[in-house]
Order: sequence, then C-alpha cells, then structure tokens
Amino acid sequence: MKSALTFETIAKCSTTKARVSNLTLPHGPVDTPVFMPVGTQGTMKGMLPDQLEELNCQIMLNNTYHLGLKPGKETLDLIGGAHKFQSWRRNLLTDSGGFQMVSLLKLAKITEEGVEFQSPHDGSLMMLTPEHSMELQNTIGADIMMQLDDVISSLTTGPRVEEAMWRSIRWLDRCIKAHKNPDTQNLFAIIQGGLDLDLRKKCIEEMVKRDTPGYAVGGLSGGEEKDVFWRVVTSCTDMLPKNKPIYCMGVGYAEDLVVCVALGVDMFDCVFPTRTARFGNALTMKGVVSLKSGKYATDFGPIEEGCDCSTSFQLRLMREMREAIKKDVFPEWIKEFFNGYFGDKSKYPTWAVNALKSVNVDLLILVDCQQLF
Repeated sequence: MKSALTFETIAKCSTTKARVSNLTLPHGPVDTPVFMPVGTQGTMKGMLPDQLEELNCQIMLNNTYHLGLKPGKETLDLIGGAHKFQSWRRNLLTDSGGFQMVSLLKLAKITEEGVEFQSPHDGSLMMLTPEHSMELQNTIGADIMMQLDDVISSLTTGPRVEEAMWRSIRWLDRCIKAHKNPDTQNLFAIIQGGLDLDLRKKCIEEMVKRDTPGYAVGGLSGGEEKDVFWRVVTSCTDMLPKNKPIYCMGVGYAEDLVVCVALGVDMFDCVFPTRTARFGNALTMKGVVSLKSGKYATDFGPIEEGCDCSTSFQLRLMREMREAIKKDVFPEWIKEFFNGYFGDKSKYPTWAVNALKSVNVDLLILVDCQQLF
C-alpha cells in the first residue's frame, strides 16, 4: 500500500522498549513519542491555532463523525478541507467515526454494511460505511486517517469480540479500496480483538498483510482492568512491525503515557487534558491541581514552578520523555516522574509497577535525581 509518510527511529532506550523517531507527514515533521490534542469539531476549545503552534504542537485530531454532521462535506469541499477550515498549517489525524459506535451506542445500529447513527442534533439518520468514512476523511484532508473499525466496549466478552475483529479486517479492505488520496493521506489500520491476546495476534497477522503506513491499537481505555490493559499493549507492540508508527488510541493520563511509551508506543490521543481543563483543573508534574479550590484565591504565583509553557502539560511531558530516551536515562526519568507525581511509593498504581517491571524498570527502587543531569 502507498505511504505518504516516512518514519525513522533515531534513539532507543537500552532498558525499555521506548524509542524516539522522526515521523514526517505531508504537513511537516512530528517528533515521537507524541501526544495529539483533540480538536473534535475543528478547534481546540479555548486556544487559537497560532497558540498551538507556539507550543510546538505538530499534530492534532479532528472527529470525522462530528465534522461530517457539521459543517458537513459540502462546506469542507467548498473551503478545501479542514486545514483551511480551521487555519491549521500543521498535521491532522482524523478518527473514522467508529468510536461513536460505543459512545453513542443507543443511537447506533451496526451491520456488515456499516453503522447507522441517529444524529444527536436533530434525530436524522446517517449511515457511516467504510466507503463513506473514507470519502469524508479524504474531504477533510487529514494527514493520517483511521479505518472504520467495528468498535466494541473493552468489557464485551464472547463471540461478539471475534466478530468485531474479523469485521474490522473486512472493513479495512473496503477502506483501502475506497481511499482516493494515498499519495497525500495515510490510512492506518486499527488492531481489534478485545482483551484476548490470541485474537489480537490473529488481527495483527491479517492487518500487517495489508501493509498500511501505520497501525493503531484500538478498543482499549474503556474501563478494563489496567493490569489487562498494559498486557494487551505490550503484546501488540511486540508483534507489530518496528519500522512503522504505533498509535495507542484514547490514552491520556500522565502515568498511562509514561508506561505506554516504555512499552513501545509512539502516538497517543485523549480528550482528558482539554476536558479536565474546562472543569477548572490543571495538570502538573505534581499531579492534578483543582484551580477552583478556595485555597488558591490569594495565590498569585505560577500554577507550576519552573514550567516554561502556558497551558500544555501533555506536550511538555512528551518532550521530556523524548529527551530522556535520547540521553538513555529514561528508566531514571520514569522513577523521578513517579516520585514527583505520586509522592509516596505506596500510592504508585500496582498495574504501573507491574508493567514497568516487565521492561526492566523497578519503580520501587528510587534513583538519585543527580543521575539525570
């Protein structure tokens, strides 16, 4: 399959599976590991595109389902795609619309043809097929497009899990056939299979045959046990090609990002940072700070001492991880991060301790921070 990207790994952690790579897309370079902020309807709420550029955000997300409803394909065609619609000069990734099969399940009917949605705006029906998803994403003009997959809750068990996995493979074939701009847009496959490692393996074997420009691990971050979550992630990164970007969908908590980078993931997205900010919470290296708390009424200092940016903790977190990997001090950096973020070792999430131990990082043995400098 044609690819409109290049992916070059420039540094590897000598202890974990973490790596730093240069991902070059049609609208410029992306340094990975990367967190991609979510601008659902063509905007990051509360921020201008120029402000995002100043923070060196190199790629952000748009939502195909919502843009397909409003402003709609005709308007996007008229202006020439979502980059112009939102005055964004850098890269875009669009989801396929498939996630709404879970989030709007009461409004959706799933068949082999596709997903029929009832619009939450006016109740009108919309059939989202692999072909229609590709048509919308080609119109949007995203640098990375996601296949339409059969998304089920990560808590689903039984034959529905395998049905969704095989259907996702069939829908990938339909997406590939319908994709009109392989020279300028990259189509990523999405690995499904629920929490069943054998199904994940089968799915990867089939998806890799299609040789898409990149691969995403889908169907997680839906309430499953975290000790199961990380085992699925590390299993997938072990099996997926090492010469292509690996994207773990829907991951955004700081500790999750750190663990998954150590497990070999390159790309992440989540609505968590922007959503939590709208409720008056700030993310810092010391944890989440509730700015609505009365105790800060007369505190006129910065939210976080030593922070060099105005708002985007996630981008800074990823940058620090990239630098630590390049210096090959990532295990030490991880320990310092957990120590600062959680404080007491007894508060460290057990799943994170287990996950990091699987890649030779023992969180419970602290390190002298001087080793980082």
